[in-house]
Amino acid sequence: MTDSPLRATLRRRVEDGTVPGAVGLVARGADVEAVAVGDADAEGSAPMTRESIFRIASITKPVTAAAVLMLVDEGRIGLADPVAEWLPELAKPMVVRTPHGPVDDVVPAARQVTVEDLLSFRAGWGLPSDFSLPAARALFEVQDHSRPFRDWPDPDTWLGLLAGVPMLHQPGEDWLYGTSSALQGILAARVSGRAFPDLLAERIFEPLGMRDTGFEVPASKRDRFTSSYAPAQDGTLRLTDTPDGDYAGVPRFASGGGGLVSTAGDWLAFARLLLNAGTAPDGRRLLSASSVSRMTTNHLTASQRERAALFLEGQGWGYGGQVDVAPADPWNVPGRYGWVGGTGTTAHLVPATGTVTVLMTQVAMTGPVPNPLMREFWRVTA
Repeated sequence: MTDSPLRATLRRRVEDGTVPGAVGLVARGADVEAVAVGDADAEGSAPMTRESIFRIASITKPVTAAAVLMLVDEGRIGLADPVAEWLPELAKPMVVRTPHGPVDDVVPAARQVTVEDLLSFRAGWGLPSDFSLPAARALFEVQDHSRPFRDWPDPDTWLGLLAGVPMLHQPGEDWLYGTSSALQGILAARVSGRAFPDLLAERIFEPLGMRDTGFEVPASKRDRFTSSYAPAQDGTLRLTDTPDGDYAGVPRFASGGGGLVSTAGDWLAFARLLLNAGTAPDGRRLLSASSVSRMTTNHLTASQRERAALFLEGQGWGYGGQVDVAPADPWNVPGRYGWVGGTGTTAHLVPATGTVTVLMTQVAMTGPVPNPLMREFWRVTA
């Protein structure tokens, strides 16, 4: 029997050493093709399976946005509300006078940061396309993704450090990457009065049957947990974490921006919640249809998309994920929603067709631009 196009694509990248293994999934309604190839680590100690657990990095972001919107649906927080009511550390932010200017040449923010600013990534903090800007370099000191989240300060301490970093743009002015999702997680925890891991477990993971998603991997599941790698300069893979390493316990900072582990099947369950307008398989409504619509609708202007081209490649942004607005490539269906993870993951859904695609690998990206394997996966599942 010949390989399917999806299996052949993944197998080719395993055989050429790009990744030790991969899990790819495409669901069109109830029809699901899930493919596991290769091994869970470079030593080949265990085969990759559909139930393998991965560090999913930034495809955590849509889950975090959904949690915030659940609190909006309940009236506990409003999209137009200033976040300073719950994040008083951010009550008096300063903004660099010009994006290229020094971090000590600042002016007060023209207005308060709102919940919607955080959801749409227009809060004023975050990574621009030009990493050399002084305010961006100052942010890197606080938002240091070279360190595992277990080595980050606790969220309250981290928030205090962030408050000392000037914004790159005025609130609402421009899209900036990443920081807003970490802030969303802290906001959701404070509004709900629950630790963020507990909030996600109670409100999203348990109702959807996402049994392998969380901020840690217990010992009983580590035989399914993949090792993680980064490409080395000589073309080999450098080990960055093992199953008994950074995720052996809940980290000090449970980041809404990228701290989750999960499986392809679990992310499919989350995607189906959105495709079903916020209703779980058992009929419970977890999110309002209007919140799902806002989550999966582009909120950026054409000029904001253009300035964020390094990350978005001309596409838009909803809440927690990219929203395609132009068919630049065969996979860019207008309305397609999802994102990529720096650990080598990507997940999307297309509301118009009910299609979900999920790719899980354990080899990190080398920058914000999707790697060739991701593009090959999108092409073969389009």
